[in-house]
Amino acid sequence: MESLLEEHEKLSKKAPLSKGLQDVQQTIDMLIKARNSISDNPASAPITLAKLQNPVKASFDVIKSDLGEIYKGLGLWSKALDKKFKGKPLPTTDYDALSSQPSLINRAIGMHLLREGQFSVASAFLTEASSKPVQTSVSSNNTRSEHLVAAGVGMDTSNSEGLRKQFAEMYYILDEMRNKKNLLPATTWARVNSTSLEARGSNLEFELGMLQFVWLFTGGPCAGDHSNSAVCQQAALTYARKQFGSFQGRYLREIQQLIGAMAFCPNLIESPYRHIFHNDEAWENLAMSFTREFCSLLGLSADSPLYIASTAGAIALPTLLKLQTIMKEKRTEWTTQHELPVSRDTATASIPIPFDIRMPSLEGTDDRSQSSNDDALRSRDCARVIVEVEQKQ
Repeated sequence: MESLLEEHEKLSKKAPLSKGLQDVQQTIDMLIKARNSISDNPASAPITLAKLQNPVKASFDVIKSDLGEIYKGLGLWSKALDKKFKGKPLPTTDYDALSSQPSLINRAIGMHLLREGQFSVASAFLTEASSKPVQTSVSSNNTRSEHLVAAGVGMDTSNSEGLRKQFAEMYYILDEMRNKKNLLPATTWARVNSTSLEARGSNLEFELGMLQFVWLFTGGPCAGDHSNSAVCQQAALTYARKQFGSFQGRYLREIQQLIGAMAFCPNLIESPYRHIFHNDEAWENLAMSFTREFCSLLGLSADSPLYIASTAGAIALPTLLKLQTIMKEKRTEWTTQHELPVSRDTATASIPIPFDIRMPSLEGTDDRSQSSNDDALRSRDCARVIVEVEQKQ
């Protein structure tokens, strides 16, 4: 897949759609301006149209050139895809558990769009999906599964607007954090949800205060101005005295490190605290931590379920296609959707699913034993216990 990723990177760099859209918009603005001019003074129409002829022709040439680069890039990308997947069959739908559940698929897509901040697209998609309901025959197990999904992700029409507002707030806070180095909205949110975060054993509230201290200590809005270093250090110390008192029980060692670093302020780069005060990834790591905690309080995973399912499916697809071919040649059947066509050990060795999205086995039973809809809930409880144990250690 590395070759495909390289080709995709080349496509995004050499044939960006943004340049073509910008040139098209400039042409539209030019035509609108000419139309308004003629509307205000109809007598100037011949002169305005004459002056417009060459610029419009030149703009069309630029747009044509932009489209040429885009088509060229798409052609190379298509060749790379054909080379990678040439002659490989597409999976059949003989064992497709979701083909009869379009409502679940629509909910997953709508949820993914909301989580990605594509609110207008998600609204249009959900409106069209709800206006054209698909009648399906659903078994009792599937009905219960759909009810669990609806309750878990909150994609019902009645509360989808509330979920949209929640994610709008999340993206506003992330934008302030990443682009403006402003931790105040995130800190305010963490304090409002302090009880829930503490019950989860979360470090988010202290991590926000810690990064705020580092930001003030290293210059804050006046970063790079060494003449104000003493003022910035005093501001950081004042902030620590005001905010860190409530964290001494759990984070005394970390607070001592922050205060102790003040003795090395002339040369922090060479000090033992360099990893704290000169960490280029601190802001991004904190943004990811905030996203994870925000989604957790909504009862959601940090990553989109659609993204996880697509990633795991894309990785597992070649192996499953090979197994499907072997079963077809040997005239055997995959008898149920609740089992793997191979043993767990074979699947783990042949399908390199990333560890963070791999579902561990809960019991030492036969690999081909049928599962139930309660397994997902039991696995979630198991994962929660493991996380709690790791945090205590």
